[in-house]
Amino acid sequence: MAQSMEPQLDEIQWKAPPIAQSMGGIQTNTVLPYFYSSPFFDATSNNATITTQATHNPAQFYLIQTREAFEARLRTMQGLEFIVAHDPSENGTKPDNNGVWVIRKQNRRKRDGMEDEISAISSYYVVGENIYMAPLLSNILGARLLSTASSLNKVISTAAGLPTFSPALGHTYLPQAPKSLASATNTQMSQTSKESTPIPGTQDSSSMKTTSASKPLTNNDVQSAQLLQASLDLTLRYGHEYMDDNPLVGEPGSFLITKSRDSQQSSQQSKPKPISLNVTKPSTPQIKTDTPAQVDKSDTGIAKSPMSAIGKEKKARRKSRPATSATTPK
Repeated sequence: MAQSMEPQLDEIQWKAPPIAQSMGGIQTNTVLPYFYSSPFFDATSNNATITTQATHNPAQFYLIQTREAFEARLRTMQGLEFIVAHDPSENGTKPDNNGVWVIRKQNRRKRDGMEDEISAISSYYVVGENIYMAPLLSNILGARLLSTASSLNKVISTAAGLPTFSPALGHTYLPQAPKSLASATNTQMSQTSKESTPIPGTQDSSSMKTTSASKPLTNNDVQSAQLLQASLDLTLRYGHEYMDDNPLVGEPGSFLITKSRDSQQSSQQSKPKPISLNVTKPSTPQIKTDTPAQVDKSDTGIAKSPMSAIGKEKKARRKSRPATSATTPK
């Protein structure tokens, strides 16, 4: 079954200026007849029945002359009907009004000894010469929920590719470089002619500027800058300290805890030093054998040192050698 290509009634706007001018404008007695020409009207309603009967029966022609008489006739019938739920002119007593009329489509059911049971089906707005259908509450909630669900789906799919993890930085949320921009840059660089290649040993400043300007900022560049800043900050703060008192050595699965240099030094300082039992011997007093210097009172004024005098005494006291007896030959 082929689907109808006609738009939904709550998505269209209808107006007919020639019809409104032929009726003398939109007023309290012409708003319902003007509404009958719109696609929102149902020809099977009681309004269509009364209008047809009053048009061909002069005795009932007064029913379509005023809105009060027409709606009074509708209250005596049972079935589908259209009534004016809001009249901005207050039955013609207020000529200066906002021009917004509300027409309600409802179903009336008669009950014996009780008031009529009325079930509202839909509402319509007449603003000037334009007629709109009020959307249903279920349609409004469905559209809002659908918009919310689609927005959440886009947010989740976009946020799923943002988080990255590295041992140095941990979890980061940085936007990735667009693939289209990166592919376009690579294609442009690959299609560069050989004539623009600089001669070895020379530098072309214009080509260097173009290359640096066309290179996009990638996620790795941002991470490298952050890592450099974090490393510099750690160096300035803890450059003279060890980050771990007991570092781990070995491979994953077989780590060993070792003692660092600071812990070894602290353990050595905490050990008690052995008490030495060395007893120092009393030192023997030294006897001075030096004699006062003899001053020669001669005119020369040169004093003789005591060592020279002692030396002369030692030379005067030289021991004599014992005499050896002459041996006679046997």
